[in-house]
Amino acid sequence: MSLSIVTTMLPNDVVEIAPRGEIDVDTAHEIREAVSAVLTKGRPSRIELNMRLVSFIDSVGISALVSGFQAAEVTGCKLAVTQPSRFVHRQLWVTGLLGLFGAPEPYFADAAPEAPAGA
Repeated sequence: MSLSIVTTMLPNDVVEIAPRGEIDVDTAHEIREAVSAVLTKGRPSRIELNMRLVSFIDSVGISALVSGFQAAEVTGCKLAVTQPSRFVHRQLWVTGLLGLFGAPEPYFADAAPEAPAGA
């Protein structure tokens, strides 16, 4: 499975990076490179990783997200995950990293809002 990434400028100095596919040992570097490219071109106030279309993420992919978070933080930029697929949400929750990325609700949580995980 391949990974495609779309980067979009949003209002208020926010950049959205929207990967589609699987983030694993073969594709995780693409996430690091996308975040690095955004930080090289400018200094946005926020980078949003829209994970709605990510069907799978492994430990190497999670590591790439943490690496991106750290790279953004060094420049004074906030990196957050938005609209995680249920799979991504579960992996971030299991690893204890959901709060690091802004504690986003899973994308398909339309029925009833869930109580936020312990702060």
